[in-house]
Amino acid sequence: MTFLTMETDNAIDSPEDAIKAAITWKDKLWAWVTNIDMWEMVMFSALRIILIFILTRIFIKVIYRIIDRSLEKREKSRLKVNPRRFITVGELLKNVTWITSNFIMVMLVLGEVGFQLAPLLAGAGVLGLAIGFGAQSLVKDVITGFFIILEDQFAVGDVIQTGSLKGTVEMIGLRSTRLVSWTGEVHIIPNGMITNVTNYSLNNAMVVVDFPFSNAKKLEESIGLLKRAMLKMKEDHPYYPEVPHVLGIQSLSASEFVIRIAMECLPAAREEVERRIQTYVKQALEEAEADNPALTEGE
Repeated sequence: MTFLTMETDNAIDSPEDAIKAAITWKDKLWAWVTNIDMWEMVMFSALRIILIFILTRIFIKVIYRIIDRSLEKREKSRLKVNPRRFITVGELLKNVTWITSNFIMVMLVLGEVGFQLAPLLAGAGVLGLAIGFGAQSLVKDVITGFFIILEDQFAVGDVIQTGSLKGTVEMIGLRSTRLVSWTGEVHIIPNGMITNVTNYSLNNAMVVVDFPFSNAKKLEESIGLLKRAMLKMKEDHPYYPEVPHVLGIQSLSASEFVIRIAMECLPAAREEVERRIQTYVKQALEEAEADNPALTEGE
């Protein structure tokens, strides 16, 4: 591309020289403005840049659609693959597609505007090598992230605990994992720091609640009271998978006996079910005390 260049004289001796210089400058400007070849080059370069951008967007959308359809077919196949993995793998593949496609697009656009890509890529390679020596933790994070997904340690939507942090997995990226605690805090953890993981979402959780009773109370009456409370809880909340089980005496001492109640539920509902069991037992005890004070005497 030819650009307008201006020549400067050392000195202007007379008005005639100034007029000649102005005319010369005007002629050069007019020649630059009316340079058809240059404007054709600019126009075609702009069109190619627009075309590169549009094709990149189309390519990304097509790859996204292919990823979604491939995962849907795998999910419907007879192979027993954990469905939790599909969401995580899909998001990771889309992330890699977006980064790679936009990097290639930027390189092509830079080539269109006149940048020499060979020295740029060579410099980027040397810079990447230098950064690589100081980015071992980044490489560790990325490798750990891939193994987390391939081994299905946890997936998006799981409730996990690593170290002292516990929450729902909101995102698994190439470098980090994002957890959201039940109180709303967002924890961003580098994948390389995830060593020990407790996954609460792989299987149903078991809620276990113990209730102490005085030895002065009759065992059958106490068990009957708890069973009626659990039946009422199931009637009020029919979406629970089962009626909490009153297992019987868990421990016995000189002053009291302990009756255990257990129920299987979804991992995310564990605390809720535990609180509800305690609430319904407390209400049953209060009703029994109101009807017959002697029944709860000595607790």
